[in-house]
Amino acid sequence: MRIALTLITGLGLMLGTAAQADEAALSKAGCMACHAKDKKLVGPSFKDVANKYKGQDVTAALAAKVRAGGKGVYGPIPMPANGPEKISDAELNSGMAWILKQGG
Repeated sequence: MRIALTLITGLGLMLGTAAQADEAALSKAGCMACHAKDKKLVGPSFKDVANKYKGQDVTAALAAKVRAGGKGVYGPIPMPANGPEKISDAELNSGMAWILKQGG
């Protein structure tokens, strides 16, 4: 019982650390200059993005949008392209998966 509790606690800490790493990577890449977790800034909140795509497997499609940039989905202000020099493919894909879990 004690080992099981220790394993569950450790897993919870690892998942929390992974979520913090995803959020930190998005912040480091400059995403938080225009986006926030739960309120609209220049761009939509991560919660709004998650709710828009709830139940859909769009991680790769959203990562491609971040790479290419775009406009018109959430308003007239364009999102600039974000290349791999700004955020790695692994961090971008992980970040998109984290964003999609922010809905409520």
